[in-house]
Amino acid sequence: MASSSVHSWSTVLFLVGLMMAAIIRKSNGVYYPAKPAVRVPVFRPNQWALSHATFYGDESTSATMGGACGYGNLFNNGYGTDTAALSSTLFKDGYACGTCFQIRCVNSPSCYEGSPSITVTATNLCPPNWAEDSNNGGWCNPPRTHFDMAKPAFMKIAQWKAGIVPVMYRRVPCVKKGGVRFSFQANPYWLLVFVMNVAGGGDIAGMWVKGSRTGWIRMSHNWGASYQAFSTLGGQDLSFKLVSFATRETIVAYNVAPSNWFVGQTYEARINFH
Repeated sequence: MASSSVHSWSTVLFLVGLMMAAIIRKSNGVYYPAKPAVRVPVFRPNQWALSHATFYGDESTSATMGGACGYGNLFNNGYGTDTAALSSTLFKDGYACGTCFQIRCVNSPSCYEGSPSITVTATNLCPPNWAEDSNNGGWCNPPRTHFDMAKPAFMKIAQWKAGIVPVMYRRVPCVKKGGVRFSFQANPYWLLVFVMNVAGGGDIAGMWVKGSRTGWIRMSHNWGASYQAFSTLGGQDLSFKLVSFATRETIVAYNVAPSNWFVGQTYEARINFH
């Protein structure tokens, strides 16, 4: 009987301990419920899949500058030469801009020994070529997945004379230094923002802008990695809210651009995706 009583009291004390752990004490002596931990979405690598890769341009990568994503000079904006143009199946009307892929050459004598991998960022579109058969020149024709890599990137996984090689690929997290960057084009009634240096999934599903004299304004997808708002936002501090396409994580970058922001300038936030 005594053993049963001790067991009952142990259960009561355990439950009381759980209740006490669920509250915290403020310095003024008032007790408040503890806030539940917030689970932040984190982008994880996808499964490997089979595809093919070619290259375009030469070692100078001058042909890869600009591109359908609108990143402009890839050196100045932090993308370098490890980039690729995606077939439309992967490009997803520009929503794949900024995504990162790990690629390795497989099943070809042109692959380097050990099948080294490279991580590239999607910066351009490889358009269909309906004049060519999809298996003989029309490599980027839907529904094919295909990577048309910058030549220096291709040369890290295979001999460039091969022209085309089979590859395994997977989406991987984009590792970036610093925060999301915003480059502006505008007129008095319209703001176009190119979004760059996006970490995590690397992609954007939706975007909002807030001036210091406005509420949140939803921006529409223009093309590539750009979003637009038809609003008068000159002379206001600008904040941005972004949603990741891959993880649905939402981040808010407050006061990214000062009230004297101007066209052609790039502004960096102090926040990025996970």
